[in-house]
Amino acid sequence: MRFQGTVCGPRGHFPGVFALANELAREGRLSEEEYRFWRAGNDWYNAAYPDPSATHPDLYDHELNPGAVAWFRSTAAHLIDRVVGYRELLAAHGVACERVDSSDPGRIIHEDEVQVVVVPRRVDHPSASARVPRRPRPAAGGGPVPSGTIRRGPG
Repeated sequence: MRFQGTVCGPRGHFPGVFALANELAREGRLSEEEYRFWRAGNDWYNAAYPDPSATHPDLYDHELNPGAVAWFRSTAAHLIDRVVGYRELLAAHGVACERVDSSDPGRIIHEDEVQVVVVPRRVDHPSASARVPRRPRPAAGGGPVPSGTIRRGPG
């Protein structure tokens, strides 16, 4: 299962829940309380499961593995359960995020006990060709540039 935005990004795939939340933080759009939640959540996820790009630095290379995205294994309930807070954070900022389930999300290029990283075989949303990429506008005055964001992982 994957949690992703509903707007196709510039690289032709739908950003995952973590990428969407990281973008809000990077743009300085989070309140202090939201920022603390986001930072603690990212730290927890970074400690909770392996970062496949640490052992495979080219995993998300757009030329080698175009459109590579991570999916949770359905058995990773301890990781999936915590996504709720991220979805609530996104909803508070008007960023749509949907759950997508598939028994065959694409060509597997990495797998471990909690996730798979795949190169999709097909467009990962039925109306992808009809959507135009949209980026949220940064908040006035910018904001903190967060460190240690999750750049990998399911969702």
